[in-house]
Amino acid sequence: MKKIATILGARPQFVKAAVLSRVISKYNAIEEVIIHTGQHYDKNMSDVFFEEMEIPKPKYNLAINGLSHGAMTGQMLAKIEEVLLQEKPDAIVIYGDTNSTIAGALAAKKLNIKVVHIEAGLRSFNMKMPEEINRILTDRISDLLLCPTDVAIKNLENEGFSKFNIKIEKCGDIMKDAVEFYGKMVDEKSDILARLDLEENEFVLATIHRQENTDDLAKLKAIFRALETINKHKKVVLPMHPRTRAILENNNLKFDITTINPVGYFDMLALLKNCNMVITDSGGLQKEAFFNKKHCIIAREETEWIELVSNGFAKIVGSNTKTIVDTFNMFKDTSTNFDKNLYGTNIGEKAYQEILNIL
Repeated sequence: MKKIATILGARPQFVKAAVLSRVISKYNAIEEVIIHTGQHYDKNMSDVFFEEMEIPKPKYNLAINGLSHGAMTGQMLAKIEEVLLQEKPDAIVIYGDTNSTIAGALAAKKLNIKVVHIEAGLRSFNMKMPEEINRILTDRISDLLLCPTDVAIKNLENEGFSKFNIKIEKCGDIMKDAVEFYGKMVDEKSDILARLDLEENEFVLATIHRQENTDDLAKLKAIFRALETINKHKKVVLPMHPRTRAILENNNLKFDITTINPVGYFDMLALLKNCNMVITDSGGLQKEAFFNKKHCIIAREETEWIELVSNGFAKIVGSNTKTIVDTFNMFKDTSTNFDKNLYGTNIGEKAYQEILNIL
């Protein structure tokens, strides 16, 4: 039996991996070994996902976290190499654009193990983002690039990937499968609305965690001032990333919104399903908002998911307080038809078949 090693480190990767793991277990033609780097170490951002989503538990947990980018990536590279030498997989599967992603790709490639990159070809065109560096380098050394959109494939073509010995396929966005599969279970799996005394369509869901916002106090203050203003009209609920919380507390910054600890996947889906709209600097949440038919305000200067913006489902606002509030006021009175297939269907099955073909 062929073997793959799936390398995970952050919340969105757990969600995406759940889709592929379910397909793998259905056909029972590939052995999957899961390696958790430990990048997201908070129980509410890690363990709870494996429990709730019934993902096979990681065979290895490397417990590497809380370090600078260089130190974290370096330690992951060394530890992943040790595991790959022991397990001898035929290929590794990596997702997205985290330090775990690039570390896994480098470790495998130096051992002549095939690299499959799911969610390939995305670009923000902002080289100040660590994620942009990770995704560009990962794409270049992968053997199979599974792209979510035509735009992602076009990005690769523009970078000359047609000249490289790399297989490129469009399979759609694997997170869509997760939202559709697990979304049906939300009502029985989550009671977060009752716990927080929230009513459907009467609150805004927000998340702010990206380094470009948290490490710039002027930007962070501007975004939270906007959330505070919006909160006067519609309750703002923000699951707080540990890094964001630490920075706010260290700078004695307090804002009048509802903050909660990071939540599990079903609680997050329940919040998405029932909120009025989403304000975020997360990449994945932009799409999850769309899958749940919610407008999204993107607190960044760019997005990898430009089709959401071009179709009117989302708007880029940066960290400008007035622009964020004005966009909230625009979206709350806007009726939009979200029935557009931007990200494919049966993505997990397509990804599985493409992986099977290269083993």
